[in-house]
Amino acid sequence: MANEIVKEMIEAGVHFGHRTSLWNPKMAPYIFGKKNQIHILDIRETLRGLLRAKKYLSQVAAGGSLILFVGTKRQAGEAVEEQSLRCGMPFVSERWLGGTLTNFRTIRSRLGRLEELEALRAGDGINDYSKKMQSSLNREYRKMYRNLNGLRTMNRLPEVMFIVDPGKERNAVREAKRLGITTVALIDTDSDPSQIDLPIPGNDDGIRSVEMIMRELADAVIAGKGQTQTEAAPNAQAAPEAAAPAEQPAEEAAAASSEG
Repeated sequence: MANEIVKEMIEAGVHFGHRTSLWNPKMAPYIFGKKNQIHILDIRETLRGLLRAKKYLSQVAAGGSLILFVGTKRQAGEAVEEQSLRCGMPFVSERWLGGTLTNFRTIRSRLGRLEELEALRAGDGINDYSKKMQSSLNREYRKMYRNLNGLRTMNRLPEVMFIVDPGKERNAVREAKRLGITTVALIDTDSDPSQIDLPIPGNDDGIRSVEMIMRELADAVIAGKGQTQTEAAPNAQAAPEAAAPAEQPAEEAAAASSEG
């Protein structure tokens, strides 16, 4: 099973990092080396992080926890939306609105407004307005749908948040940390893994890479939902500490970084 996942990760280019000039030194333990001025991630560390994340997400899903998936960059949006819908979890794939977590009451009220607009559009009520007002209401609806549609099922704050590229989604990470929400992330060589509870070192810019990781995590959530409450781990909502990377890859990474 592990060999099959490793093969798929390599085919999807999960091991390709950023240019060496853009790296974050805190990612050194997860880097195998470099090629053509591109850092190459240690696929063993990626597998290790992915399996830990899958186990954890399966456990929290079995316990009934909400997992919010976040990925607004062009390469991630489609996969985040598709896989979140498949596993029945909320998502943000277009734009992170400030206060999505820290001002959740306002977000819920905006979702209420979205439902009002949908009801208006579904019936004949919108015809009671002038053409100019209809155009304004339709613009408001499209904007709200784009930004809020993925949050419809989030009737409370999530217990866990998964992020594609925590560097780009720094505001989301900041809100989660402020509220004590566990963070899991696909994190590339240019980001800070110390800000994430369960990092999955991997290519967060490649469409195939993001799709593969999202699919694996969605599978884990679906499997967890299939368990009964009594089968869930007793402390399922407590995230395990991220395991320290293996020593040998760290030494190789240090040697690689010293090459220039």
